[in-house]
Order: sequence, then structure tokens, then C-alpha cells
Amino acid sequence: MRERSRGHGGSDRQGAGRHGGGRPYGRGASGSRPYGDGGRGHGGGREGAPRRASGLRRGLAEELRGLEGAQYGRYKGLVGRWELPGGTVLELVRAQSDPYAPPARVALHVPAGQAGFPEELWSTATRRRALASYLARQAAGAVRGERALRVDAGGQEVLARSSCSVDAADGGVTLRLGAALPGRGRRIDAREAERLLCQVLPRTAERALRHDASDAEEVRRFIETVEDSVALREALPGLGLVGFVADGAVLPRRSGVDDRPATGSGIVRFESPEELRVEVELPHAGRVPGMGVPEGVNLVVGGGFHGKSTLLRALESGIWDHVPGDGRELVVSRSETVKLRAEDGRHVERVDVHAFVDHLPDGSDTTDFSTENASGSTSQAASLCEAVEAGARVLLIDEDTAATNLMIRDARMQTLVAKDREPLTPLVDTIRSLHRDHGVSSVLVMGGSGDYLEVADRVVMLDAYRPSDVTARAHEIAAVPTGRRAEAEAFPGVVARVPDPASLDAEVRGRPRIRARGEDVLSFGDHEVDLRAVEQIADPRQVTGIGLALELMVRRGHLDGRRTLAEALDLLDEELAEDATAALLTVRDEDFAAPRRFETAAAVNRVRGLRMLRR
Repeated sequence: MRERSRGHGGSDRQGAGRHGGGRPYGRGASGSRPYGDGGRGHGGGREGAPRRASGLRRGLAEELRGLEGAQYGRYKGLVGRWELPGGTVLELVRAQSDPYAPPARVALHVPAGQAGFPEELWSTATRRRALASYLARQAAGAVRGERALRVDAGGQEVLARSSCSVDAADGGVTLRLGAALPGRGRRIDAREAERLLCQVLPRTAERALRHDASDAEEVRRFIETVEDSVALREALPGLGLVGFVADGAVLPRRSGVDDRPATGSGIVRFESPEELRVEVELPHAGRVPGMGVPEGVNLVVGGGFHGKSTLLRALESGIWDHVPGDGRELVVSRSETVKLRAEDGRHVERVDVHAFVDHLPDGSDTTDFSTENASGSTSQAASLCEAVEAGARVLLIDEDTAATNLMIRDARMQTLVAKDREPLTPLVDTIRSLHRDHGVSSVLVMGGSGDYLEVADRVVMLDAYRPSDVTARAHEIAAVPTGRRAEAEAFPGVVARVPDPASLDAEVRGRPRIRARGEDVLSFGDHEVDLRAVEQIADPRQVTGIGLALELMVRRGHLDGRRTLAEALDLLDEELAEDATAALLTVRDEDFAAPRRFETAAAVNRVRGLRMLRR
């Protein structure tokens, strides 16, 4: 789990924590059909083990008993689909090679007739994603205490996960989980294996994956909460908003390692200033009042410890949906929102940063800029240009984690250091052009730079966690000249780049290596991709999803050495919109959560050894 202290600063937060939620992907994740072969081999147990014409095998318990004390590798002979009592199908997708290897991969397929969920609960992609998330959580609770079994249920976000999917055709349910197959040393412990596979897992399906065993009201509330969040997010463009924070929302988190809502008498629930209050009609919650964050340049100001970063963090996580009771269920941002920060030492490959960095002393061409060790200012400039290149329409920046010299150069510094001796052009001089000329809005947290008051369309002040609209007063103050001169007239736009797919090879010794190390590092082939500064990753499983998405783009030819990165991401979005989980499962059956295009693009841009072509 990522430490929140790694760069948010956060001197003005009520609470800190991870951030996240879920993004809808078209049809959602239908998963494997219960009775198809799915393209996987069934392996084989003892010669003559009973099979059915459909490819299902019977007698798993008997097969296991015959393996008592056998070499551990004999588990591989059980790979395939087995019919269990009650109609559930257990599939051993991948067996462990030895007791110390990563857990085996197991899937439970519950046919629609056994699952029994009414069609209204899975009739849309959003409902399927929400129902699957709910069921994964129920299954995780059902196997709690079984150390050999692991269900990826997630945290406060409702993401499209490989751990559970609902079939779009008939409502059948598939649960995928890790299972450490029992052994005594390097010998099979058949009795314990029989208990896990033939008793615990069927009981889990019975208790957690069937409608008649579920709390119908709780299921409906979970689905309706997600559906309202999606509807609210989709309504933002038509309202001219980039974000919305509902009245009564609980924004602070319990701690930097606990993303649940903070509790206690000192917690202040959010209440919108009258000037920014809007009401939105939602499918289930009805008419909901809250603060609308308008398009344009928005400034969040206030003293330290008063809640500025907490508000920004809520908008940062508003790209995802949240579980009921999270406190941020109706805090949303446009799906094209990207958080930026400075990132000393990052790799930059052929990015046009001349809007912010020009005439370097060594004569480097900043219209085609590369470095293996970017400074804070050049890294932030590159990240902004890369985000816009990938399609970002809203930028979030907190001065606590930004490069000061890229954000502002005040009048006194302009007087002391002439512009022809300063390569950097501060963002304050291009931020309005980003919106006016390119349709890119922004929300900036500022506690120390008053020069942004002059360029802001809206200014919200946080005082003891309570927001007020101080735009009029801010503009009065900004009307008093400081002697500062603008150093740029416009943001010129970005240059499209074409990734070389040969530089994005996931294979190591003939096999793909895609592995997450928490939320911070993706092992992709020989590359260790540092994602610490990609702050909208909500869950470690999304890091795995990012790696699978990169590999999918290469395998499918979306990255072909001719298409731009943005064009390849468009094709990826189309593929994930069909069925995000199923598409990524074609790369590898693993626990993952589907990523957005922006985190995938950020990973591409941080691969050391990446080669980019220019159109």
C-alpha cells in the first residue's frame, strides 16, 4: 500500500488516505461461460477419469484421494473443469509447480439458473460491474479464515476486476481466486485439498454467489449507489462542470494507510457555498444538491490544515465509483481528469516542452526533449504535455507537490533575473490558454502564490474545512498591480508521438513478465516502471492491469510503429469498452483491475528504454 506522505504534503488535511473508485467500461466483464472450453486445456488426471461430452469432468474428490502422498507436481494433472454437486463448475486454471510457487489459479462458475440473480440487477454494464464487485466482497468474507484461499475484493473503489464477473448474456457468475494447493513438504496433502476444493469452495458459491443467499436490499443499494455515481459523472459536461461534491459528503480519510471515511465528532461534512451550489437529478438518490466545479481555471485557497488538499484529493478520486458508506459516493470528476506533480529523476522521451522550457544553456532542443533524469520543473512540464496528448481535459495540481519554479515567477524575481536568462515559463502564464484554446480546465490548490488570483475564473476558500466562494474579493485584490509581467501569450499545444513497439517488450527468456510491486512499481519485461507519481492509481491490482493493457496493445498491433500513442489508446478504449475483464484475461488469468487510458499512458511514458518517433 502506498504511503500518502510520499508527496501530497497535506498540512491542511483533516485526514489522509488512498484514493480511488471504479470506472465503467462499456458492457462490463462477462467472464467465461460456465460450460465452454474457454480455449484452455483440461489436462488429465488418472487414465480413464470420467469426462462429459461438454468437457466437464466428474469425480474430483475421488481423483484427489488417489493422489495422496504423490509428488506435488501431479496437481497439474487436475487442470481443467470439474462438475461439483449443486451445478457449480470448478476450474483449475493453473496449478502450482511446487508448494513454494505462487498460488494456483481457480475459478468457480455458477450457472445462471443456480446464481438466480434477476435480470434487472445485471442488465447494463454498470450494474454488472457493481454486482460483481459486491459478490467478490461477499466471497472474500466467506473464505475469511482460510489462509490458502485469496479473493481480490478491493477497497473503497468499485472497479472492473478479474476476480468476479457477471455474464452479460444470462447473468451467470464467475469467481476467480488464488489457492495455495495443500502439501506436506513436496507431497500432495489430498485430504486438505479435498476439503478446500470440494467442500469450502462449493460452500462459498452457495453462500456468496447466489441471489437467494444474498441480502436483496443490500445488493440493490450497492448497485444503485454505483449507478448514481456513473449518472452524475456523465451529467457533468452538459452542466458545464468538471466536478461535483455533494452536500453531506465526508472527504477526509482515516489515515494514510486506511482509505475508509474518517470518524469522530470533529469531522466536518461538506456543504457547498451558495454561489456554487447546483442540484442534479439522479436515478435513485433523486435531486442532490452540492458544489459544482465549473469549467475553466479554479483555485482552492486557504490556510494550512484547513482542508485544501483533502478537497483536491476527493476530486482526484472522483474518477472512480465508491462503495456505499464511503462518504464520497457522490463526489465525482470527469473521467478525463489527471492529477499532475513534479517527479525528480523520471525518464522523458521526445516530448515538446518548449511552452514551459526554452533556450537551455546547453542548447538542447526543447521542442524534442529527452532526458533520463528530469528535474522537478521539466518532469512536471513533460507530464502536463503527456497528459494533454493522451486526452486529458481536466488537470489537478497541488502546490505542495508541484515544482515552484514551473508554477510561478514573481515580479521581484523577474526584476532580478532577466527573462533571456531564465529558460522556464511559469504555468500561471499559460493556464488560461490551456482552457481557452484547448478546452483543458484546471483545479489548483494554492496557499502561497497570489499571482494565480489574476488568472482564476473561480476562487474557493477553505476555512476550517468549510468552503466559501471568494472570487469577487480575489479579483479585487488581483486588480492592484504588482509589476509582474506575463512571460507567454498562449499554450501552443502538444506534438503527437509514435511509440516503437519493439521498445515495449514484456518477454524475459521467452516468457512475458508482468508483475506489480504494490502501487509503486510495474515489472514489465526487463523494465522496472516507477509509478509512484501516478497518483490516481487506486489499487495495486490496477498496476497489474496497466501491464496487461500495455501487452495487449502490443499483441493486438494497436502500437504498430505508425499510430500515435493517443490513437493506440483510442483502440485500447474500444477493446476495453467491449469487455474490460475478458479482454485483459486474454493476456493472462491473474488478479487485476482494469486501468484508465491515462494511467496506461503514464506507464508507457515512464518505461526507461522507450523509443518514440515523431510525426
